[in-house]
Amino acid sequence: MVTEFSPKQLTVLNWWRRPQLCSCDAVICDGAVRSGKTLSMSMGFVLWATVTFSGGAFAMCGKTVTSLRRNVIAPLLPFLRTAGFTCTEKLSGNYVDISLAGRTNRFYLFGGRDESSAALIQGITLSGVFLDEVVLMPRSFVEQALARCSVSGSRMWFNCNPDSPSHWFYREWIKKAKEKNACYIHFTMDDNPSLSQQVRERYKKLYSGAFYERFVLGKWTASEGLVYPMFDPGIHVYSGAEPECERYVISCDYGTVNPSSFGLWGLHNGVWHRVKEYYYSSKREGVPRTDEEHYAALEELAGSRSIERVIVDPSAASFIECIRRHNRFRAAKADNDVVTGIRRTGAALKQNRLIIHESCRDIIREFGLYCWNERAGTDVPVKENDHAMDDMRYFVAYAVKEAEEDTFFVMSLAR
Repeated sequence: MVTEFSPKQLTVLNWWRRPQLCSCDAVICDGAVRSGKTLSMSMGFVLWATVTFSGGAFAMCGKTVTSLRRNVIAPLLPFLRTAGFTCTEKLSGNYVDISLAGRTNRFYLFGGRDESSAALIQGITLSGVFLDEVVLMPRSFVEQALARCSVSGSRMWFNCNPDSPSHWFYREWIKKAKEKNACYIHFTMDDNPSLSQQVRERYKKLYSGAFYERFVLGKWTASEGLVYPMFDPGIHVYSGAEPECERYVISCDYGTVNPSSFGLWGLHNGVWHRVKEYYYSSKREGVPRTDEEHYAALEELAGSRSIERVIVDPSAASFIECIRRHNRFRAAKADNDVVTGIRRTGAALKQNRLIIHESCRDIIREFGLYCWNERAGTDVPVKENDHAMDDMRYFVAYAVKEAEEDTFFVMSLAR
């Protein structure tokens, strides 16, 4: 439980009643992970709403309602209750009624996952909106949410970690904060008094490249160079016999014109080993393969091992159906969030929780070629030399859980 607040956290809590800031229409907080901005901002949002309105409707938005509940609502409600607020959560209706001293307001929960999400918030009239991790939401959803704030005295609250300097939110809101009449507050890890030095050091060791500059230094910086600069053959490549593994998973990036890449992963002593791989390029070999031929290769890759799950490129519908028809493996569509998957994979590599057998030549080759598309202006890898990279990312999305403090560790999933 937080017992003290830093000066910047106090500003976030109270900006709306400070003479020099109270005329602002919005507040923007950005900066490093674990810098204390989310909790202080969500508390400030509810405090402002309670003091200013009674019977009002407000929106609290995250990338998904699930992530919003986990990252914002779950930590927020105990603080409010300790402070004397009454909080009544309606899970089926996705809202929370919050009361203090005879004043009650309703806070609706929304997810801004994709372009279609804008329709979810359309039509509601709001007295204020709080957007957590606004850079992860599509612009259409954010602008629709802002358009709903038509009540006199309504305010907009934005919270995010940095992204690319070409991101629309950076260009349209942070660079134009004064023009938008917004109070802009930049956070670093030093602005969170509850963060121990040990945890700060852990975060510094966790990220590299652009993700280090964004999440540790709090800078809006472009991705450039290799996607996985932390990959070191001296650390991440092993030789010798296959270890005794307690679990096996196969990940598949499927292609017809493009190469197909399958990786066999085994968990041994808390480390995932890429034990073997199958990599087939019709261009290289001169002959395309059918779903059944790729499935036969999948069978050969698995051998007699008990495979927990086969994680497949979500666009490979015919191959997924082929796997299911044979009724040996449990097939599942992979999570294809590219940037989040890359971030998680980089963290796993940096913690030495993924290692590759020396026989897996194609994934080792791709590590040295897989790079960011610096002309794209956003976080987009070059769509070349990425097939083993994609199957590895699919695997990590399955085998890696998000830890409580927004760090990523390779760990066993509950079966």
